[in-house]
Amino acid sequence: MNVQTVEYSDKNAPSLFTKSLHKTGFSVLTDHPIDKDLINEVYSEWGMFFSNELKKNYLFNKKTQDGYFPLGSENAKGNPIKDLKEFFHFYPWGIFPEELSNKTNLLFDQLVQLTSTLLDWIEKETPQKTKLLFSRPLTEMVDDSPNNLLRIIHYPPLTGNEPSGAIRGAAHEDINLITLIVSGTEPGLQLKDKTGKWKNISCDPGAIAINTGDMLQEVSDGYFPSTTHQVINPTRNKSRYSMPLFLHPKNKVRLSKRYNAEEYLNERLKEIGLK
Repeated sequence: MNVQTVEYSDKNAPSLFTKSLHKTGFSVLTDHPIDKDLINEVYSEWGMFFSNELKKNYLFNKKTQDGYFPLGSENAKGNPIKDLKEFFHFYPWGIFPEELSNKTNLLFDQLVQLTSTLLDWIEKETPQKTKLLFSRPLTEMVDDSPNNLLRIIHYPPLTGNEPSGAIRGAAHEDINLITLIVSGTEPGLQLKDKTGKWKNISCDPGAIAINTGDMLQEVSDGYFPSTTHQVINPTRNKSRYSMPLFLHPKNKVRLSKRYNAEEYLNERLKEIGLK
């Protein structure tokens, strides 16, 4: 099954969306309520931020994981080669560039609001046998969570001096429950299907790609797969910007007999070099 593109207002949207997550780990949402002009304005502000050396005034806090992460900060799990990207971790409670407006916070709020609907869709469309595995309803797992993260990513143009084998975002899975990926400014996002082939994910303006993370895979005992994806190097050598919202449960939420959310997150952060 191919990744399903779902219109938000379609009466069958909950079923189509959840089935696509179950089959592929991904779905693409169109005609959603997120303000498209706001998305463009936020991209514009962060484009100016990444082009300015003032970004180094906001270097990340290793303990709290908020702030600016320079090039070479992160590698995919199991891959020693660092990704070709710089990024900023935005939390409403965290460090934030004083040179930027409040628009990032507005976008964050809109995206988190949308996740409530999406989690409700998943909850209603998940088979009862799998739902019984949930320690609590999905929406309660993330209600008022301080761990929800908007990552603003800049993939700079290639210089020709990159390490052999380095790409913008090496093959990986996300850590969290679900990820909402605001359409990137350039193509490059791919997922690996069940046959091992890479498939392009739409970056049509205004579309949002949603994917399952490791935590939802853990919560559902694999019913929702955390699908491997990557960001490949460009055919047009120019900057690419992307904004994924990583939806995280509260720390003490029980994911399975093996983990609570905090234990799971800390284990993964160590594996990717951020702790």
